[in-house]
Amino acid sequence: MESVHRDDQELLRGQLTAFFTARPYAMPPRIHASVFVGTSLDGFIARPDGAIDFLPHSPEPHGFEEFYATVDALLMGRKTFETVLAFGGAWPYGSKPVFVLTSRPLPPAPEGAVLERVSGTPDEVMAQLRQRGIQHVYLDGGQTVQTFLRAGRIDQLIITRVPVILGAGISIVGALDRDIQLQHVATRSFPSGLVQSEYAVLPSP
Repeated sequence: MESVHRDDQELLRGQLTAFFTARPYAMPPRIHASVFVGTSLDGFIARPDGAIDFLPHSPEPHGFEEFYATVDALLMGRKTFETVLAFGGAWPYGSKPVFVLTSRPLPPAPEGAVLERVSGTPDEVMAQLRQRGIQHVYLDGGQTVQTFLRAGRIDQLIITRVPVILGAGISIVGALDRDIQLQHVATRSFPSGLVQSEYAVLPSP
């Protein structure tokens, strides 16, 4: 039975690799910005106190590694960065550049980390990243995602819903002053109950 399960995981991983790599990102007129995030069924990325204990600690293969291989850099807020540091252990992003949105100096970089501080409006930050040759950036952190989504600087949302209802927490979107139209690209379900949907964010009219 163990070998059958392993074969199923390898088949799933192969399908996910084909999905994420079959659509190469050509050099766009602006940076392609993506979000890959897990949420509760009712759309919360964390509990009211910021805890994310409802997310699976060792989820089955669900495309993150394949997606991560397509990005050039990460962009996150100061709070998310400090949360990652608090986890301890090895730096999870390898040698991939991580840009931290903050006006304050950063602490010494963990071993192997490539860190840089950036600040400004979403348009200004994206211009800075583009000057560094970044073509595809992965945005992480609730406030960062909300700010860049409101500014029209997110192009792709990949949302993996965990089968749990929290009732309250930190929303992936937050308050909006207008509707944001999306185009459904694909939805995938996984044996554990995870359901992942991918959307393209349409330009504002």
